[in-house]
Amino acid sequence: MKRDLPRLDIMNFVSWITIKIAGARWEAELMQQILASHDIPSRVVNVGASGCFLTGETAVQVLSPDRWTALLLLSPKEEELETDDEFG
Repeated sequence: MKRDLPRLDIMNFVSWITIKIAGARWEAELMQQILASHDIPSRVVNVGASGCFLTGETAVQVLSPDRWTALLLLSPKEEELETDDEFG
């Protein structure tokens, strides 16, 4: 008997995009909370091996249609960038 498998529609397939790499998991989780407050789905993924759950590099990922909005939300304010340029 032939089994009907669901057809994968490539046009509706959405992938997760890494937008930030945090040095610590708590930083990534904070970014995830910021995104959630704007109704942007995200996930936190461990990038490197670590002996402690709360340390090690962690990636923040969003769905591809939300990439640019998420990057804008997590980017530093323009004033902070100008201040950094004065001292750099």
